[in-house]
Amino acid sequence: MSKLQKYGPDGKAAGEIEFDDGLLTLKRGGQSVVDAVTAYRAGIRAGTASTKTRADVSGGGKKPFKQKGTGGARRGSSRSPVLRGGGTVFGPHPRDFAKKLNKKAAALAFRRVLSERIAEGAVAVVEPLVPAEPKTKTVAALLKGVADGKRVLIVAAKAEKNLTLAARNIEKAEVTTAAQASVYQVARAAVIVTDEAGLEALKARLNGGAK
Repeated sequence: MSKLQKYGPDGKAAGEIEFDDGLLTLKRGGQSVVDAVTAYRAGIRAGTASTKTRADVSGGGKKPFKQKGTGGARRGSSRSPVLRGGGTVFGPHPRDFAKKLNKKAAALAFRRVLSERIAEGAVAVVEPLVPAEPKTKTVAALLKGVADGKRVLIVAAKAEKNLTLAARNIEKAEVTTAAQASVYQVARAAVIVTDEAGLEALKARLNGGAK
């Protein structure tokens, strides 16, 4: 059985919670994690870099100078790529960098990366997690005791407005729900903070496929 540290809303330790190791996937799925992170990062690339070819730049309707007798290279258009102000050859154009990842591979990747975090003891359970008021100082005090300045992923069972508002100005803190948490978010966070309801929702995702 793995043990998860439990904390109170003030960030002070309040015991431990046992976690069934039978739900963990630690022997396979490593490559799926790599593929999922690669696909996520590729998907958020803007892909908006753009250059103009000789067909797009202005000018060039008239031959710049006569064909012979100038002592220089012949020119048929001022839009030639070899001239200043001319078109660009093989330059970047808007494109989509998205990579396909099938559902089974994505689910396996999530089970593997979350299992590793649980086995490492990087998952903390806070009860209650959602503050009564959207006060940043409340969540900041909690995270100081739980994470001590490390990058934190706060996972709630469902969208909580007070929690989102309270944590949005805290550096290295990100809020999501158990259903929307991605492999990339879990992998890059040093500490994952959730409550008992969020932990049950994460368990459901761990138990969503064959081990």
